[in-house]
Amino acid sequence: MAAILADGELTLSGDVGDAWFGDSFTYSEVVILLAQIDDDAELTVRLNSGGGIATEGAAIHALLARRGGRTVVVVEGIAASAASLIAMAGETVTMAEGSIMMIHDPSGITFGTSDDHAKSIEGLEALATAYARVYAAKSGLTADECREIMKRETWLTATEAVEQGFADDAGDSKAGAVAAFDYRIYAHAPKRLTALAKKNGWSHEAASSPAAKSADTNRQQEENSMTEKERADALAAELEQTKTAHTAALAKAAADAIAADRARRTAVMALEEAKGREALADTLIATQLSVEDIKAALAAAPKASEADQKAYEQQRLAAAGLSLPGGQKPAEASANGWAKAAERINKRNG
Repeated sequence: MAAILADGELTLSGDVGDAWFGDSFTYSEVVILLAQIDDDAELTVRLNSGGGIATEGAAIHALLARRGGRTVVVVEGIAASAASLIAMAGETVTMAEGSIMMIHDPSGITFGTSDDHAKSIEGLEALATAYARVYAAKSGLTADECREIMKRETWLTATEAVEQGFADDAGDSKAGAVAAFDYRIYAHAPKRLTALAKKNGWSHEAASSPAAKSADTNRQQEENSMTEKERADALAAELEQTKTAHTAALAKAAADAIAADRARRTAVMALEEAKGREALADTLIATQLSVEDIKAALAAAPKASEADQKAYEQQRLAAAGLSLPGGQKPAEASANGWAKAAERINKRNG
């Protein structure tokens, strides 16, 4: 795993969606990490990837792009293929000095009948169209122009990425080492990258060998060895954990809402403008007005008479269920208070 969240920065390095050369990051991992920060918080994404699974890159891009907060992307070594699409999620994209970006058409391998191949072609065309629209939205170019850039498998230096609109700034910080990847699979990869892949043994063929897959095979065998009851118990435990977390979240939300309402009421009643206008303040608290709006409304209203104040106090005590002077029951005091208030209003209107 090379998806790390620390101090408001998300580092994504290695293969997109699958681990061919050690480090990798997936959509699921990014979802889990983003859940740990506020959606409207500013986020810096440090990206260094030679590419990976096209659909995984599209999913991660969508996840970052729909955040409420500002997202800044810094390409620290390379953003190629699916990684370049992820980079487009940044409100600003900064290319470190010496970093590289590569944009191309998504590709895939199909085994099967002519219908299977036809479906793959249809899917790749749809994905390429979606990619082109994302690149266009960032660069200001048209989708057709971006599609031509994609078809040429275009490699861009930091300066070129800025000039063509796929990045906003070529930073002063030096780019780090490019992520491990078999750059020889690309048709027009720079020679220094293909030489680096050869030197370090970054090979898709080697990564796909039985030895490289042994860990995945062992994990699959362990999963298959579980009985139906064990799988059902594991699922039930997971569902119960999710339910408990959801219940706790709802309880916290309710408590927070109650606390906020009490704080708002306290703030309003403490206003100088609320003195002598408590009944009106009580009514305004029940609205969606802010404390400042309520303050302005109270300032513009006349103060209540002493009789009105007494009536309000009786109603308040009645609502609280407290005993009242004179042996009156709360309900009786409340009724008398309302009757007197109505009588006063009738006299004024008469």
